[in-house]
Amino acid sequence: MRKRPEPSLRTRALQYLARREYSRAELAAKLRPYAQVEDEFEQLQPVDLDALLDDLIERGWLSDARAVTQLLHARRPRFGTQRITHEMRQKGISDELIEQALPALKDSELESARGVWQRKFGTLPTDAKDKARQMRFLQSRGFSLDVIFKVLRTSAVED
Repeated sequence: MRKRPEPSLRTRALQYLARREYSRAELAAKLRPYAQVEDEFEQLQPVDLDALLDDLIERGWLSDARAVTQLLHARRPRFGTQRITHEMRQKGISDELIEQALPALKDSELESARGVWQRKFGTLPTDAKDKARQMRFLQSRGFSLDVIFKVLRTSAVED
């Protein structure tokens, strides 16, 4: 049985990008272990990863802005602003793009928190211990304390 040749770095990058959007830093981290090729003497030589990423950006195949949009769309219904912002920083998204996304995140944070709370609990806490448990859960999802208090307060009014 013949062994298939290893895909080139560009092929690997395109395979990753075909599945979902990546930030430049995230894709670079995934490709870095493969960023060497064998020369005619079977010695590993480094490949210019930055040049490849620049080319992908120039062609419009790699975009940090699209990665942010996809991340917001996927995470917004389940997580708060703090957690989503943290995740964007981990993925290497620039502070400028994060700042642009913050107004939309903050505008919909209360309704997202209500949805998460309703799916998980649905009933108001009966005692301080239960209230603390519900608050910890919402905090772990990245919602701010003022939003959590509003959720627990307005849920009482709605019922």
